[in-house]
Amino acid sequence: MFENLVTTIESIVKIEVSEERKSVLQPLVDYIQKKVNTNEEIRLNFICTHNSRRSHLSQIWAQTMAFQFGIKNVFCYSGGTEATAMFPKVSETLVNQGFQIQKLSEEQNPVYTVKFNENQHPIICFSKTYFDDFNPKNNFGAIMTCNNADEGCPMVFGAEVRFPIKYDDPKAFDGTDVMNEKYTERSLQIASEMYFVFSQIK
Repeated sequence: MFENLVTTIESIVKIEVSEERKSVLQPLVDYIQKKVNTNEEIRLNFICTHNSRRSHLSQIWAQTMAFQFGIKNVFCYSGGTEATAMFPKVSETLVNQGFQIQKLSEEQNPVYTVKFNENQHPIICFSKTYFDDFNPKNNFGAIMTCNNADEGCPMVFGAEVRFPIKYDDPKAFDGTDVMNEKYTERSLQIASEMYFVFSQIK
């Protein structure tokens, strides 16, 4: 792990996950544990309406925490009900928290590589629909990270199971004085909950 990222993760340990949120996260813990027990690959697709903020943060932190706790064969994805672009503040926030991010293209929907460790394969991030060819077609868990996607996708085709694990949208603070603070706060909340999930796997 990169040094600054290690420091961030050390601070995450101090963030308390409420009992209410633990009960929301427990079905995901059970799903991952069952896959580990049967030695199956664990595919997690984090879904939000525009695949621009919360779903990317969740994908990146979940993949990072799987590595942190040595859980093998975890493959994290993200998607939306429509494709837009990964919001630049997400990348900026994650760089500040210790990730190394490269922007590989300059079109409206850029491709980013996100690294948490110098020798691990980077996480590839760009906005896409959850059913995009880049994502798994079946045998995956669908994690709904926003209300709109949860209500707008009564059925996620190919998903074995779906988990409503929703986060408030930091977009609400775009252009305000507290924008940086709110993106940092949301990223750390997601990180702390993914830390909790993977810390429970035996």
